[in-house]
Amino acid sequence: MKHGFIKVAAAVPTVEVGDCKYNLSQIDSLIAQAEGKDVEVIVFPELSLTGYTCQDLFRQNMLLDASETAVMMLEDFTRKLDITVIVGLPVVVGGLLLNCAAVIQKGDLMGLVPKTYLPNYNEFYEKRWFASSQDLRPTVIRFAGTKVLVTPDPQLFRTCDGAVFGIEICEDVWAPTPPSNHLALEGADLIFNLSASNELIGKHAYLKSLIAQQSARTICGYIYSGSGFGESTQDVVYGGNAMIFENGALLAEGERFLFEPQMVVSQIDIQKLRSERRNNTTFVNAQRNIKYSLQNNHQQIHIVDLHGTTPHDFVLERTIDPHPFIPKSDDMKASCQEIFNIQVAGLAKRFVHTHSQRVIIGISGGLDSTLALLVCVKTFDKLKLDRKGIVGVTMPGFGTTDRTHDNAVSLMKSLGVDIREIPIVDSVTQHFRDIGHDPAVKDVTYENSQARERTQILMDLSNQLGGMVIGTGDLSELALGWATYNGDHMSMYGVNASIPKTLIKYLVRYVADFEVDSSSRDTLLDIIDTPISPELIPADEKGNIKQKTEDLVGPYELHDFFLYYFLRFGFRPSKIFLMAQRAFDGSDPTASHYEDETIKKWLTTFVLRFFKQQFKRSCLPDGPKVGSVSLSPRGDWRMPSDATNRIWLEECNAL
Repeated sequence: MKHGFIKVAAAVPTVEVGDCKYNLSQIDSLIAQAEGKDVEVIVFPELSLTGYTCQDLFRQNMLLDASETAVMMLEDFTRKLDITVIVGLPVVVGGLLLNCAAVIQKGDLMGLVPKTYLPNYNEFYEKRWFASSQDLRPTVIRFAGTKVLVTPDPQLFRTCDGAVFGIEICEDVWAPTPPSNHLALEGADLIFNLSASNELIGKHAYLKSLIAQQSARTICGYIYSGSGFGESTQDVVYGGNAMIFENGALLAEGERFLFEPQMVVSQIDIQKLRSERRNNTTFVNAQRNIKYSLQNNHQQIHIVDLHGTTPHDFVLERTIDPHPFIPKSDDMKASCQEIFNIQVAGLAKRFVHTHSQRVIIGISGGLDSTLALLVCVKTFDKLKLDRKGIVGVTMPGFGTTDRTHDNAVSLMKSLGVDIREIPIVDSVTQHFRDIGHDPAVKDVTYENSQARERTQILMDLSNQLGGMVIGTGDLSELALGWATYNGDHMSMYGVNASIPKTLIKYLVRYVADFEVDSSSRDTLLDIIDTPISPELIPADEKGNIKQKTEDLVGPYELHDFFLYYFLRFGFRPSKIFLMAQRAFDGSDPTASHYEDETIKKWLTTFVLRFFKQQFKRSCLPDGPKVGSVSLSPRGDWRMPSDATNRIWLEECNAL
């Protein structure tokens, strides 16, 4: 495990029912392939050494002896390999026959885990041959040349670098209280499931949903391997399911009904899972309750430490989404509607509560104010109010271009809101005279005076008209502090407060495609294509935008990526850098390609600005939380404004 990633595999061999020697050869072949791919743990299906469908052959001593011999041969095969193997087989313990998972590493049998819940309904008759772990007392047996504990108590296995996994077998996960509940609460990062679930119409979709939910509920990686070709088809068929989930998300999936062996491989981010658990107080409370449950049932947790392994050169292989804030739902229209509905519901409640008569919003012709205006329009429509109660104010200044001004006016006209145009050049020029500032000096005073003048106009209009000022700033700007303190930083309700720039662009495009007439659509598309700028510096000689935000602070595409992993999971710069390298390596057609030096430069900028600008976030106006990441000082992010960024910067510099 490096950078928190562990590489796992779910393998589905072909089998011959009752032929342990053949089955072992198929398993050995897949282990060799996995070891060549630097897989750290591999899991095979339930009873894969014998075949799941042996039925009354499980009562034959010859078959039971053959499976034990196969384990000894598997021990020998793995002696010089750096991989942990989990394989299914029948095991005799006293007067009981148990359906077990054997954990084998570097020639040693590290543990045997018996199945708890035995299906004995419909097509299943496991209780005819097997006993449950609940029928067992903790017993040390000699099996495959090794003394090993077989117990009904929960068992965990810990790798040399600290990853912890547990095991459940097929029906266990279908139970009302699966063993994986206890295992995860006792510290299992991963759950491996050895299964033999037959195929029925609609069952596969249900199975995927079940495993996804269990992975999400227990905040774990879940690796599932189900029996495939070669099992008896006397009455049922086994399709060969191989799936790997991480906290409810499907990372890898095999193809069902293959007639050849197959293996799916993925890297699971254990650091990410542990971060989620630490942040989830419900999970922590459940951990406390499980300890009481174990004590009441006179159980104890058994932890087996596995052997050390030889470090491999680490390569991040899993796909990293370059746009983590963009919804990945199959129904994108529904996702966008949900986001808008959250914003609209938030604004509607505040508007009704304050008994306001109007909303006042500054319209610049840029993305943020455009989205905020669209939210206002939807809110008024749902409240059945006249859109003329929306006062859109365009306030051209020294840097306003014809393009943004015309887009602002055109959009307001097509949406039917009340339009006000209040130029600020004269008032800001007078202000410069008042404070003794030379307007030829295009410094921060020059820029921020314009932002604060605009905010003053909006606030005063709100008093005059009995309205409330709607903030337009977004999550990305708040993270970087790219807002003028007590200027565009301030409002009476910030509808975009938890929406990052990459998502804003996406939402505006959605509205352009599905929600407005052709006139508004053309304007929205041009706003999307307009360079992001505060327009506080005069345009160039051709009248084009000269001050481009992303030239100054870096691409929002990168900053949103940094922000998501920095806040959501608390990742350190070295891991964010590694993931950004993979996400922006040019393989994703929806994302830009960035060289390593570029990523490092803007990651360093992000760390510098994020810490330095916290004071602006400590006094944010109210606004609705939309996604999993928010910077509200009342909700998700409480940080001292004078915290030091030294250790983060040192790691950035060392990249």
